[in-house]
Parts: sequence; structure tokens; C-alpha cells
Amino acid sequence: MLFRDRSDAGRQLAAAMQEFRGRNCVILALPRGGVTVAAEVARSLGAPLDIVLVRKIGAPGHPELAVGSVVDGGVPIIVRDPELLRLTGTSQRAFEEICTRELAEVERRRKLYLGARAPLPLEGRTAIVIDDGLATGNTMRAALQAARQRGPAELVMAVPVAPADTIARFRDAADRVICLATPDPFAAVGQFYADFAQTSDQDVVALLDRFAPAQSVVEPQA
Repeated sequence: MLFRDRSDAGRQLAAAMQEFRGRNCVILALPRGGVTVAAEVARSLGAPLDIVLVRKIGAPGHPELAVGSVVDGGVPIIVRDPELLRLTGTSQRAFEEICTRELAEVERRRKLYLGARAPLPLEGRTAIVIDDGLATGNTMRAALQAARQRGPAELVMAVPVAPADTIARFRDAADRVICLATPDPFAAVGQFYADFAQTSDQDVVALLDRFAPAQSVVEPQA
């Protein structure tokens, strides 16, 4: 087992990212599991914490298998996995119906997690996008595309664990790719955590609230 839980993974990831301490960074987490990991990195680097609202588009009958992802950002960004769409027989109509449902969930989470809080500005800063691990990486790819559109000076992807072939596909999606472990065989992210219990909405809200004072100080420097 690589990590005791997401907090442990975050501390290990933070230890590998100390070069970013003192830079003008913003930590962007993928809710929900990525927020716990990202909070440890933000705390260690002294950086503000924000989120990127991304939802997996699961194959009909197999919701854990991501055939695509959608990320909110004014005009939603939709990422499709053509090979998985073909292998699962997911029709365009089914894909769009699932996408619509997931966009509604994105809006629910935005109101719950952020309320009236505005996203932190990324222009000219180092944006570090974090999740608790990658499998296909579709949700992370959508999050990186959304972050890139907001004009950061540097875009970094950081995760505790992912398959080696998935990491290789991200070399063109971010300026830096940081991954602590690429074990083989790789079946699912959760197999590398002793405790992979679901992160609740309440956990996410509590972590974001904890970092809100730091955000109010850092934001005007952008």
C-alpha cells in the first residue's frame, strides 16, 4: 500500500513539490477526493486553495468507467474518449444525456462549495492542478484545459499515483507533470490507499472554508 489515506498522499506529494514554495502559486483541486490531497499541498507550500469543477461522464451501466468528462467554465468544456465510447457502445444521445445530468451536478456543487466566492485569478501565476490519482485521466484532462484557458504562466499537474501510460499522455497537457508512483499492474486508484473512503460535500466545504482567509489576502496580488 502506498498511502494510508488522502491526507498522507497529500503530505508525500507536498514533500516532492517544495521547489514551488514561495512562488505565486494557486492550488486547484478536483472535488471531491482531490481536495483533501490538495489541501495538504497548499498548506505546505503556503499557497491558496481553489477547485476545478469537473464531472466524469460514465458509460451507461458502468458509471465508474469514464468515457468522457465535462468541466464548467462559462462555456462547458467536454472531453470525449473515442476508444472507450466505441468499446462501450455509448451512443451520442446517451453521452449527451449523461453530460446534461453531470452539468447539473456541477452547478449544485458550485453553489454548495463556493457560494458567492469568485474563482481565484490564474493569469500570470503557477496553477497546480491536483487529484488523488488518475486512471484514464479524462477528468484531469478537462480540468487542465479549463485552467489553461485562464492564462496561467505555468500549468502543473500533480497526482500521487497513476498508470505510467496515462502519465505519458499528459506530457503535452501541462508544462510540468508530477506523479509520485506509476505502479504496474494498475486496476484502480483506490487499490493504493489503505483508506479510500469517499470524501463528503461537508469535508470539501470545511477545507475550502479553512483556506478562505488566505485567499482573500493572496487574490489582489494577481
